Amino acid sequence: MSTPQISVDVPGLPTLAWVNGPGRARSDAERGSVTLESEAGVDWTNDAAGGEQQHAARALALAVPDGDFVFSARVHVPGVRTTFDAGALALWSDQDHWAKLCNEYSPQGAAMVVSVVTDRFSDDCNGPLLSAPAVFLRVARSGPSIAFHSSDDGSQWDFVRTFRLPVTPSPWSVGFLAQSPLGEGCTAVFDTIRYDGATLHDLRDGS
Repeated sequence: MSTPQISVDVPGLPTLAWVNGPGRARSDAERGSVTLESEAGVDWTNDAAGGEQQHAARALALAVPDGDFVFSARVHVPGVRTTFDAGALALWSDQDHWAKLCNEYSPQGAAMVVSVVTDRFSDDCNGPLLSAPAVFLRVARSGPSIAFHSSDDGSQWDFVRTFRLPVTPSPWSVGFLAQSPLGEGCTAVFDTIRYDGATLHDLRDGS
């Protein structure tokens, strides 16, 4: 595995820094990709039933700017996968306020879109099954709200959910996450990465 790094440079993005301590990542300037390697048994979850919070997974993230933004990437988790192995786009403020949009492996043995929104406790929601190994995922802020979308091709976007999280003393970050709660670790590859200050004017028209 690669050596833990304090920060990682990815072409077209501000410098990325780790959330919850340094992890393992590498970037490929020619492909415009970033690859994260999760450790074994790591996750982000604030159990709605009141179990112990889990925040050992590492996210590689940039500071969320003031105003609206759109952040997207194609997410692929290659190789043999264990239940809940995932590559995700993640928002983080503190242990009680965060969200993630995942290419996750289900207990039934299928890859699917999963979204988790956490305001003290996690609201975990399964989305569609994936028809291909990779899926495009998107996080967008429009005013006070956040929207999650997924796409097969990066052009036609399917609405996943919209939500609002409270203003907190801690700044927000957005970036890439790899998790393997029940496994020995997994690799998540993110490419076709796009980030800008655009505004999504209609969350449900496929654009």
